[in-house]
Amino acid sequence: MNKKPPETATVQALHPLPGQADRLLRALEWKVIRRLDGLLQGDYRTLVRGSGLDLADLREYQPHDDVRHIDWNVTARLNAPHVRVFTEDREMSAWFLLDLSPSIHFGPQGHAKRDILTGFVAVLARLLTRHGNRVGALLYGTGRGGVRAVDAVLPPRSNRAQVLQLMHQLLQPATGQPAGGTQLHVLLQAGLGAIRRRSTVFVVSDFISASGWDKPLAQLAQRHDVVAVRLFDPLELALPDLGLVLLRDAETGEQLQVDTHDQGFRQRFARLAAERETTLRAGLAAAGADTLELRTDDDLIDALLRFMDLRQRRAGPRLRAFQPTPRPPAVQAAG
Repeated sequence: MNKKPPETATVQALHPLPGQADRLLRALEWKVIRRLDGLLQGDYRTLVRGSGLDLADLREYQPHDDVRHIDWNVTARLNAPHVRVFTEDREMSAWFLLDLSPSIHFGPQGHAKRDILTGFVAVLARLLTRHGNRVGALLYGTGRGGVRAVDAVLPPRSNRAQVLQLMHQLLQPATGQPAGGTQLHVLLQAGLGAIRRRSTVFVVSDFISASGWDKPLAQLAQRHDVVAVRLFDPLELALPDLGLVLLRDAETGEQLQVDTHDQGFRQRFARLAAERETTLRAGLAAAGADTLELRTDDDLIDALLRFMDLRQRRAGPRLRAFQPTPRPPAVQAAG
């Protein structure tokens, strides 16, 4: 039985939006979505799973196939593993589980992790809603309620106004610095309770969090099609030689002056960062979720193309029936 969303979560009602969200979305539609339309010739039915599935065929099992689709009766009769092939509905629901804790403000001005998050979510949400799919969101760590919790829930809808509402939420400045560090498992557990139908779930975070997030992420991946979108800045992996630098922990507010000219310090920092990378990647792999990494120096179009390539390679033969088909000349002329 699904759990109810936590009481701290509040459903945000739609209200008139300021021009900032609309201007940003128009800019993204012009600079990014139009270019993607040119790169993605034809129409994909979907690169993510819809909620309705019709059995279309049976074929022999291949690497990367979902073992849950093995037909054991056919496998026993033919003495070789076979999987069911489904025709999927175009319509689907996508949820964005967004970590907006203080650490995602790190990065160059105009290209911080939060800027990358906003652009990626806005473009992907608009691409989905343009084809009739619904998108919803859970926002964690904004500090608006004075505590670090899931403090905004947008139920899934399928229009441009929904994308504008989501962007409006993302463009709101943080209003406080709640005590304690990020507890990403709170966001993931809220997703387990709030998302009732099978959906595609994008967990967008830098995964700088207290431990314990891997188990609810694995539970989420068992119920839904989960993509972990990991945000990071190259400076989190290696420090340059800048002399004396005042570092501030965005999660706790603690400040520390360090000498980055000290080679030994930089090496220790890089070693600890590498250890954290290994632990993080192991946790994501164990959870069984697809992972997309977004750097603060990433090009948004390249990142989206990597995501679409990831989905195609992950699905393998299952998506061959959904490859884009060139439109007839008459239809192209009419468009």
